[in-house]
Formats: sequence, C-alpha cells, structure tokens
Amino acid sequence: MKTSSKRLFSRAILTGAVALASVSAMADQLADIKAKGELVCGVLGTDRPFSFMKNPADREIVGYDVDFCNAIAKALGVKPVLKQLATAARIPELQQKRVDILTASLTHTKDRESQIDFTLSTFVLGEKALVRKDSGITHLAQLDGKKVITTKGSTEAINIPKILPKATLIEFDTNPEGILALQQGKGVAYIDDETTLAGALVKLGPAAKDYVILPENLSEDKDALGVRKDEPVFKAKVNEVLSAMEKSGEAQKIYDRWFGAGSGMNFPPRSFKIDSDQI
Repeated sequence: MKTSSKRLFSRAILTGAVALASVSAMADQLADIKAKGELVCGVLGTDRPFSFMKNPADREIVGYDVDFCNAIAKALGVKPVLKQLATAARIPELQQKRVDILTASLTHTKDRESQIDFTLSTFVLGEKALVRKDSGITHLAQLDGKKVITTKGSTEAINIPKILPKATLIEFDTNPEGILALQQGKGVAYIDDETTLAGALVKLGPAAKDYVILPENLSEDKDALGVRKDEPVFKAKVNEVLSAMEKSGEAQKIYDRWFGAGSGMNFPPRSFKIDSDQI
C-alpha cells in the first residue's frame, strides 16, 4: 500500500515537473529575445511597399512590414534585425528558429495554420480587377463571359472560376506579363491583389490615366505576422503591441506613409483596423 502511494506521489511530482517545464519552454522565446537584445524579423525585401531596398547600393530594406518589425522591437526594448528571405523559405525559416517572427507579406490561410500561428491581421487587401476606362466595364459582374487575365498559381486563378464561372481565364507566369497582355487587348481585365495593381499603375506612368481599378473585391485576403506554434507568450505580447499601435494611431501613420497620399501608390484610404486574427 505504501509502495503504491509512493508511486502515485512520484507520478504526480513528475507530471507537475513536465507541465512546469512545458510552460517554461513556451515562455522562453520572449525571454530569449530580451536576453539576446534583438528581434530577428524575416522579410522579403522584394515586395514594394511592404519590404524593399530603398537604395540597392547600401541594401537598406524599408517598408510597411519593416516599420512593424521596428515598432515591436522598440516595445520589447531590443534591436530590430532584418533577415531577407525567399517567399518559399518564410515558414521553414521560422520553424527552424532562424528568425523570431515573419513580417513578410504573409497571408493568413487555414492551410498555414497547421504550420505556424498568426498574430492579429496587419493588412487587409482585396483581389480586384484592372480595366481600361474606355471598356465600359464598371462592375465585376460585367466580366462574366469575357476574357480575364491573371497569373498562374495565384489565389486569383483559383477564385476567378468561382466568382465568374462563365469567364475565360487567361494565365501568365508573371504580373508584368499579365499587365502587358491587358495593354495588348488579350483580355478585358487583369485581376490581382490591389497592392499589385496599384504598383502596376505607378509603373505605367502617363498611360495609367487610361485604366481604372474596379471598386468591388473578387475576394479578400488578410496579411498577418507569423510566429511559431509554441510561442503563446510571445504571440500574446506581439498582439498587445499591435493593439497599442492601433489605438495610438501609429498603425494608421504607417499605412499613410506607404500607401497614403504622396506615397506614389495611389491606394484608397485605410478601411481596416488591427483588431482581429479571424479569417
């Protein structure tokens, strides 16, 4: 009887120790970041205006995502360190602990939730259509039954047949090829996310006056910051910082800096708030 009691007592101690170790491990990430004095943010560095090289000569990376990295690091009292990543390497680099957080034009999707966790959404963007002003097209519904252009392997290529089932889909490998195809009259619309379309209009220069982005969204995507699944304490702290940035108006200022008047993006006013991680 005594032996049985001792075994039960030992198991209870062991279970408690394991639970305590588990909690400590989860809380270590935030402590480790503060201990090393730096927050390593994974960025793309090739996606203007989210993260891009302002001057290729000195390779300084700036942008919307970078400003969030800097703000979080400042709130934690540490130095921000940027690590440039390829798009496909973002999640593996985070999982392998080569970066602390992803501030890298990362769309929050259900599929990715099985691999990493996401913070509050930091950007909401719609998939929209770019058409010629003289096409007579003013609404998405008018594209059904017509030739529409997009890029291969994109979420737009998946969504177009669902929203515009009678449309003929024409796909190209890259965004510039799709825009060129629209200019050449190979389709009546080019569909992509609105930041890409806004950037395309900037690149068109004087010719941009001949085109317009339709107001409705084909669908809506939400970008967020990515953190590892075993970081509940760190994730909560990041969300706390993001919420504070929203309440103080800092998040709005960052948006205005990169997308507002004078940014060159010709983007509409901010219509979202950083207050939810739901998609």
